Amino acid sequence: MRLTAAEARTRFVGARVARLATVSLGGAPHLVPITFAADGDGVAFAVDHKPKRTARLQRLRNIAAEPHVCLLVDVYTDDWNHLWWARADGEAHTVEGESRAAWVDRLRARYPQYQENPPEGPVVEIAVTRWSGWSAS
Repeated sequence: MRLTAAEARTRFVGARVARLATVSLGGAPHLVPITFAADGDGVAFAVDHKPKRTARLQRLRNIAAEPHVCLLVDVYTDDWNHLWWARADGEAHTVEGESRAAWVDRLRARYPQYQENPPEGPVVEIAVTRWSGWSAS
């Protein structure tokens, strides 16, 4: 059954990890898992200390070229009566200054791993324009 926007947002915010979908200049999809924080109709993620192949991340290049993104969270279980997913579509941009600091504080409050080692890389905020979802029950 289709979830209301409010229910989709509630389920989304309760998840611990999301998948971020971006599109390259050439139209190729790019999908990566992210940790995130949410506030109202805003969602943000940061480039953190976890090892990365390069500092020039594809997701950041894609967002700079095409800011429309999609985030997805889901629950899978072998009892298909409990399946659900929630999606947030919106426009992404890198934030600086006070806005960046506020998002880092939210991320630190949400993930214990960021208490001692807060993200030092870029912070990307997504202004969600559509919440949607589905649930088996």
